[in-house]
Amino acid sequence: MHVLWLTAHPEPRSLNGSLFRDGVRLLREQGHEVRTSDLYAMNFNPVVTADDFAHPADERLIVGRAGQEAVRRRMLAPDITAEHDKLTWADTLIVQFPLWWYGMPAILKGWFDRVFVGGFAFGVRDAQGRQLRYGEGALAGKRAMVIVSAGAREASLGPRGINGELNELLFPLQHGTLWYAGIDVLPPVLVHGADRMEEADYPLRAGMLHQRLEDLPHTKPLPFRRQNGGDYDDDLVLRPELSPQMTGSAAHYRSR
Repeated sequence: MHVLWLTAHPEPRSLNGSLFRDGVRLLREQGHEVRTSDLYAMNFNPVVTADDFAHPADERLIVGRAGQEAVRRRMLAPDITAEHDKLTWADTLIVQFPLWWYGMPAILKGWFDRVFVGGFAFGVRDAQGRQLRYGEGALAGKRAMVIVSAGAREASLGPRGINGELNELLFPLQHGTLWYAGIDVLPPVLVHGADRMEEADYPLRAGMLHQRLEDLPHTKPLPFRRQNGGDYDDDLVLRPELSPQMTGSAAHYRSR
């Protein structure tokens, strides 16, 4: 595999930092090629501006259009282009971060805002003019896995847990970003109780991650429905005969 490991934690001596280094080492020992984007170490700029697209200062900035035009003209900022080169090279993306207020650290959200621009991660049409997204598109054929740490107990991130079920919390990233761009998404890895973990607990957590990394080439992705697979009507609403009792994110999974 060609793996891009994307990580966002401000402290390299943290649990996330240790798992990041151990995971990269294990993948390389297994013979995989790995490139990394350690956003805090890179001091990555998470803020979208007109400079990203070499957009004239006296013209109104329409971000989606400016991104597509900059991709077409090869005028994107160099730090964005560098991340595009890594993503183009990779067949597998690992996204690792601590869960802060039910979401990603701002620096990681900014990475997606700046890197997943139109013309690169979306905005592709087929010969009939259909938008190729949600399972199809520019990044189709790649796979991704999210590794998330949380201070919460494991059960509290389960189906009836007070914090909400993990895949629902990650739905905007897994479905609305990665799957939208065509990337198959593998079940996430949860490192729970991170704030209370003792040093003696680390080998168990690291071993769990190592097993998931060893299984990575053979793990089946989450069964999200494809936009153009016949499950949705012209308004992109799930057809009434499919999962009629379900609403929300659960309705957008196929029956296994």
